[in-house]
Amino acid sequence: MRKPLVAALSVLALAGMGTAPAVAAEPSVAGVGKSVDTETATSVVHDLVTSTTSALKQATAPSATIQAVTLAGTVSLSNCSGSVIRFPNSLDTDPALVLSNGHCLTSGFPDPGEVITNQASTRTFGLLNSSGSRVATLRASKLAYATMTDTDVSIYQLTSTYATIKSSYNISPLTVQDTHPTAGTAITVASGYWKTLYNCNIDGFAYRLKEGVWTWKDSVRYTSACQTIGGTSGSPVIDQATGKVVAVNNTGNEDGESCTDNNPCEVSENGTVTVREGINYAQEIYNIPACFTTGNQLNLSASTCTLPKP
Repeated sequence: MRKPLVAALSVLALAGMGTAPAVAAEPSVAGVGKSVDTETATSVVHDLVTSTTSALKQATAPSATIQAVTLAGTVSLSNCSGSVIRFPNSLDTDPALVLSNGHCLTSGFPDPGEVITNQASTRTFGLLNSSGSRVATLRASKLAYATMTDTDVSIYQLTSTYATIKSSYNISPLTVQDTHPTAGTAITVASGYWKTLYNCNIDGFAYRLKEGVWTWKDSVRYTSACQTIGGTSGSPVIDQATGKVVAVNNTGNEDGESCTDNNPCEVSENGTVTVREGINYAQEIYNIPACFTTGNQLNLSASTCTLPKP
């Protein structure tokens, strides 16, 4: 995961004129995942070029593999991507929720073992329509849940209800699938930050995914077509057949290193370590609905809730 980028507008302007800082390689930064590095200008240019290339690849991909997944309901954060989500039992009158990564918090990465619940927040999110245009600014009332232990997730509760968002902007939330995802499923990683769709398949699952000091359980591994980049952290992973969110995008092995920051490794049940350079990953979310009750309120004490607890 990468730390959050600074002076983005000026660097993007330079990139548009064909000018880039005279740096041979993207600088190494401490951190994990696919958030945007707000501390280096170089990585903005790198990610812009990579994102443009990715978008062109997606646009020229065979149409038969691309379903009607759009950017509607996704959001842009200051350093990451996210989406407005609902659970199968959520009501239109419930306060809406935004899903992203734990490593996308403005306060920094949660420590291993740290779980944050019901913390006041006024963070804002840019709501996108199907074409990727920003149609509104949504605001959080609290950070309902966040952790980087076993998974990498943050869930914000908004000041708006689903009904209000629908009536004001004609945008519906994405529904979270409450069953385990399946290998081979055609998926789209929808990045609100980059307004880009990445299409591939679920290649399989990592028993343990270790990156630096963090370890995640039963992570989703993509096929190589999903070349996600900095800023795609927190993007919903959408099943192309159902339109439901089956995971949340969070990291990838960038340099072929083993188990280091920005270079997660897979660890099997018997301890075998596998490194897959250039392969990207997401965290499952099917277990999250069981931890929220009436009114979209967090209830970690629910008998079927398996999320890490404080």
